[in-house]
Amino acid sequence: MAIPFIKKNTYLYNLMREDEYRTLSNEAQGLYKDKGSRFLAFAYNVENSEQAKAIVKEKQKEFHDARHHCFAWRIGPGEGETRSSDDGEPSGTAGRPILGQIVSAGLTNVIVVVVRYFGGIKLGTGGLIVAYKEATADALANADTEIRTFDDHLDVFFPYAAMNDVMKAVKDIQPKINAQDFGNDCHISLSVRQGDAPRLRERLQDIEGCTVE
Repeated sequence: MAIPFIKKNTYLYNLMREDEYRTLSNEAQGLYKDKGSRFLAFAYNVENSEQAKAIVKEKQKEFHDARHHCFAWRIGPGEGETRSSDDGEPSGTAGRPILGQIVSAGLTNVIVVVVRYFGGIKLGTGGLIVAYKEATADALANADTEIRTFDDHLDVFFPYAAMNDVMKAVKDIQPKINAQDFGNDCHISLSVRQGDAPRLRERLQDIEGCTVE
């Protein structure tokens, strides 16, 4: 089954900035059946490996009667952090096909867990690879995607007299304001896309009395 996502070699994908990434905007499920075996696929957006591990544990608990709970995730910019597990299936027949579908779809910050209920007939190495690949492809095809940005987080400390200059820099570069405290000693917490972070940091550090952490 073809996955209707932007591939790495397409024109639109190449228009993305280095600090942008494509991920899932909703949870999605997929299904593949072969010779009595059922492969249930679950796809999620995750921000870090801790979230991914929690989802694996959740599926292991929810489908405790299944024989295998295979998974793969890809997190972070560039090649990113990847991990895959065959969970008792022959080496390379489950985790790798799942990860391959995530990568070929041009997605990151994504985990897919595929739960297998054994149907009594062995599928062989080739059959397993196809099954895990197709179950994952079905889940991803049922998902919506969106482009997000990799962000840096800055804590900015400054005297009240520097307020106008600080807020001018924030207005010009438009980071997300997470928190702010404007007393005698002011503090503002910002999230800014990685491509804009050096410029914002430089602007702020040029302001007298302003420090950036």
